Amino acid sequence: MKPSQTRGKDFTQGRVWENILSQAIPLTLAQLVQLLYNVVDRIYIGHMGDGSGLALTGVGLAFPFVTLILAFTSLFGMGGTPLFSIARGQKDDERAERILGSVFFLLTASSIALMALCYALKRPLLYLFGASDASFGYASAYLTVYLLGTPFSMITNGLNGFINAQGFPRMGMLTTIIGALLNLILDPIFIFWLDMGVAGAALATVISQIVSAVWVLAFLTGKKAALRIRRKHLCMERALTGQIVSLGASGFVMQGTNFLVQISANTMLQGYGGDLYVGVMTVLSSVREVFSMPISGLSNGCQPVLGYNFGAGRKDRVKEGIRFTIGAGLVYTGIGWLLVMLFPKALFGIFSSDEAMLAIGPRALNMYFFGFVCMAFQFAGQSTFLALGRAKMAICFALLRKVVIVVPLTLLLPGLGLGVDGVFLAEPASNIIGGLICFAVMMKTVYRKL
Repeated sequence: MKPSQTRGKDFTQGRVWENILSQAIPLTLAQLVQLLYNVVDRIYIGHMGDGSGLALTGVGLAFPFVTLILAFTSLFGMGGTPLFSIARGQKDDERAERILGSVFFLLTASSIALMALCYALKRPLLYLFGASDASFGYASAYLTVYLLGTPFSMITNGLNGFINAQGFPRMGMLTTIIGALLNLILDPIFIFWLDMGVAGAALATVISQIVSAVWVLAFLTGKKAALRIRRKHLCMERALTGQIVSLGASGFVMQGTNFLVQISANTMLQGYGGDLYVGVMTVLSSVREVFSMPISGLSNGCQPVLGYNFGAGRKDRVKEGIRFTIGAGLVYTGIGWLLVMLFPKALFGIFSSDEAMLAIGPRALNMYFFGFVCMAFQFAGQSTFLALGRAKMAICFALLRKVVIVVPLTLLLPGLGLGVDGVFLAEPASNIIGGLICFAVMMKTVYRKL
């Protein structure tokens, strides 16, 4: 094992909860800003005036493509980051840089292939995902531009975790702040001033992604980074790629199952309610993204801390980190659930001024968020499995929640007399059942044995 040259933070020092928050808070702020890439687009589109409801439906139909891109980003980015953190904890800088270089190569190669595939299959897939003749034009216009940013999006999101894992969360936060602020400025210019509509929203996002990708690469190849992308490591090592994919498979499955859920939900809503309800689901998904962001930031923030301490043999600190993560997660999700239950109309109205959507959206939002508190259990369990290299367990519970619970319920409940309500109720059912099982198994198989 080579002596460490790392200048990044030593997570075996200081209070565990402070280390986690020092990672989680900047990550949460970064993810909040990251949401602006897509959420701000939807807010502007939802207030375009006549046709805004149908435009939101079109953007919602593009979600499966966006999720597919995120799935491959997670496969390599989330797969490499825990290995990178463990290597740092073991003071093996050479292996850590090999992991970083391999992930960059895999992200770049897969993004080009994925972009070409999506362009080739765009039309048939949009109709398969629930598009009607009325909504297809909006969805196609958005995707035609949005897909151009695939390589930049994957590089930004896939590599930013390596900045955070070195103990530079503020630099990671700036990655998304810079791009998102640019997107916030460009959106009204392209959508309204240049009258480009949904295509303008997509163009603003692509330009912002390019700027963010340049920032990430400049940092990870520059002198400020403790561990850097080096030309000699830009290749696909078979053994290392297998380990990256093995750990990243959980994130891939989670995003891939989101892909299946989105297709299932759009198809059933189109069949039982039409374009209007597909648009409502676009808003519900947007609200969920906003409220899930802090708990996701907490979970991602704890992973490098848990992984580093595990690699350093400090199992007592790993247990302490798990306890803090679930406690803080339950407090936050409880507050978030209460806000949604009390103010559904105000929250829904942020994303749409369409009267038809406002008439049915708040009630749907209350149903959709019913089991939100239990997301804390799911995130705590998943993040612990990932941080400690338990890839198979993480994959198992990702599949349980979405493939075994959500998708079947989404397809079955509408036909049992619930109609569109059945689609909205499938999500809370999965949060309650899947979250509790995931956490219980983690406590029994990991926590008690540390």
